[in-house]
Amino acid sequence: MLSFGSVFLEIAFGHTDQLPRPGEEIYIDSFAFSCGGGAVTSAVAASRAGASAGLATVLGDDLGSRLAERLCLAEGVDFSLSRRVEGAVAGITVVLNYDGDRAFISHMPHRSAGEGPEPKRWAEILDQVRPSWAYLHASPDVLGVLRKAREVGTKVALDVTLEEIEAFPEAVIECARLAALFLSNEEELRRITGSVDFDEALGTAASWCPLVVAKRGRDGATVAEGRAVTEVADGLLDVEVEDLTGTGDAFAGALIGSLAKGAGLFEAVTAANAAGSEAAGRLGATGPLDVPEVWSGRQKPKPPPLK
Repeated sequence: MLSFGSVFLEIAFGHTDQLPRPGEEIYIDSFAFSCGGGAVTSAVAASRAGASAGLATVLGDDLGSRLAERLCLAEGVDFSLSRRVEGAVAGITVVLNYDGDRAFISHMPHRSAGEGPEPKRWAEILDQVRPSWAYLHASPDVLGVLRKAREVGTKVALDVTLEEIEAFPEAVIECARLAALFLSNEEELRRITGSVDFDEALGTAASWCPLVVAKRGRDGATVAEGRAVTEVADGLLDVEVEDLTGTGDAFAGALIGSLAKGAGLFEAVTAANAAGSEAAGRLGATGPLDVPEVWSGRQKPKPPPLK
C-alpha cells in the first residue's frame, strides 16, 4: 500500500486538568516528540500489520523530515517515492491532551509558488507503481488521483476530517464516489451526510461508496458493505489512554495493510481496532522518538529500495 500526504513534527503533551490562561504557565508530567500526519501514521501502521508500505510525501531540511526518514527506516516503510527539497517543509503540531480529548496548534511552512502540485505527482506515481491500495484524504485536488487510481486498478481508501468537510463538502462526496473504501468517524459521517441519526448517515454514505467503515473509538467500528451493516468490536485492547492523536490514522493503516496482504474484511477491521487501541496508549501519533539522536545526525539516511 502507498500513503500520500504531508509530514508533521508532533510535540505532544500528556494530560492536564486545564489549559493555561493568558500569562499563565502550567507544567505537565509527560511529553514526547513524534511523527504525525495521516500519511506517515497510516504507512507505519500498515507496515506493522505486515504489508509492504510506502510513503509519498515531501521531505526537506528540517527536524520533522529527519524524524520521518528515521521512523520509515526503523519501521520498514519505503520512502524512495518521496520528493526531496531544500528548506523546511514538515508541519509542526503541538498536541494538548485535556478534558478526555486533545486539541492542536499547528504551523505549515510556506511552500514556494514555483513548486508543482503534489496531487499531479501522486497520479504519476500511481501510473508508475500501481500499488494494490493507496491512502489519501479527500479534497478537490485529489479527484484526479482517484480517477488515475481507477484507471490503473489501485483501490483507494479515502479518509476525511471535519475541516475538509467544512471546506469542500461537495468534493468530499465526489471523492467518496470514486473510492473503494470510505473512512470516517461518527461525527464526520453525520456532518457530511447532514443526518443526525447514525444509521441514516451510514446508509447515505453507503450509497456513495461500496464499502464504508465508521471508526467508533471504544466501540470499535461499524462496517457497511452495501446494505449489510456489521458491528465489529473484536481486537479492541484495554489500554490506559495517553493520547488520541493518530488513532484513526493507525486504524486506517492497519485496515488497509491487512487488506493489501489478503486478509478478509472483518479480520482486517479486527486488526485495525487493535492498532487504534495501541495508538491511544502512547504519546504522539507514532509513539515517542529520540530527537537528540536525529538532531545531531546531519547525514541523510539512504532510502530502502523499492519493494
